[in-house]
Amino acid sequence: MTPASSLFEPARLGGLEVRNRIVRAGTSETMADDRGAVTDQYVALYEELARNDVGLIFTGHLYVAPRGRYARRQTGIYADDLLPGLRRVADAVHRHGGRILAQVAHAGSQSRVEAGTPPLAPSAVPNALTGRPVPAADEAEIAEATEAFGAGARRAVEAGFDGVHIHAANGYLISEFASPTANQRADAWGGSPQGRDRFVLEVARAVRAAVPETMPVLLKLGMVDSTPGGLGLDESVPRAQRLVKTGLDGLEISCGVMRAPTDSARQYVAVDGRRAAEDLLVHRIFGEPAAEAYFLPWARAVRAAVDTPLVLAGGMRTTQTMTRIVRDGDVDFVALARPFIREPDLVRQLANGRTGRVDCTSCNICLMHEGHHSLRCWRTPRRNLVEHAIFRLRGGLRR
Repeated sequence: MTPASSLFEPARLGGLEVRNRIVRAGTSETMADDRGAVTDQYVALYEELARNDVGLIFTGHLYVAPRGRYARRQTGIYADDLLPGLRRVADAVHRHGGRILAQVAHAGSQSRVEAGTPPLAPSAVPNALTGRPVPAADEAEIAEATEAFGAGARRAVEAGFDGVHIHAANGYLISEFASPTANQRADAWGGSPQGRDRFVLEVARAVRAAVPETMPVLLKLGMVDSTPGGLGLDESVPRAQRLVKTGLDGLEISCGVMRAPTDSARQYVAVDGRRAAEDLLVHRIFGEPAAEAYFLPWARAVRAAVDTPLVLAGGMRTTQTMTRIVRDGDVDFVALARPFIREPDLVRQLANGRTGRVDCTSCNICLMHEGHHSLRCWRTPRRNLVEHAIFRLRGGLRR
């Protein structure tokens, strides 16, 4: 039995069998063309992950409506003529026995694209991350966005994906509706926890209706906002319970609305299970490794209240941590994003007995790419000599 054996047990999500417990978390690729259509580079990215035995792949944010695009060169799922490219992605993953879910999303007021139409938002509250002013959505716009999620899910099925992953976290549209600070409506779409539940529940039902029962629908749920007075576990855990009753097959645990970076040099660190620290894209090139599994307290709160498979993202960087939280039953799957940018063959290395810390240092330089160049790790294929020595001293290259 290998030290990471619990990570390599097969599992099921609804009717889908997954070969191991390691998930590639969704992250923006910036590999589409100007319309959001799939390119050869995009197909190659996902084929490489599947070839290297990643158990389950979540695509990056596939925007369900032109107004919901987050950045330039982001991939779309908003029109039927995008289907041929999306089919190429699913086919490439399936050639290697992989499984892939399409992550359907709408950027809401967090969109960084100037498209001539104001971003969609629940209330006329400047976006907490960008500071961009926005108008409040009307009933017709809310209905249109809900329908767009359902249509995007239908396209995912037609393209041959193995299921759908709803993005309801990280300050995008759904998490804005779920947040007391972003959603200040007084009508049936806000004003109370039940009102703030409404949009995500409507989206979950629309997606579930568009996806056959044999295919899983998962949802990435923002549990805690980083804004003062924002969403907390007292509201998000009951929301998780209600969402699972709509027919979801699992939840991914993440953060909610994020505020602009500060100088505190912390990343999403849970404090007493209630507070999410700032969303900082700082260059921690020579900094000490941050605490791992920083959303784990939130996952444990959901696990205690909700009977559903859980996927945990959030800074896991050692095989010991990943193995322990799956072995102990805290979650069913661990999701990694940045480590796969640096080491797309990481799962195969772990299966061959690698232990210790992954090579990713969480410096976040890779996250500076959006709209400017394709996703990549800027610290590979080689590191400078000083950095290389520091890595060895810290045991960062143990295999």
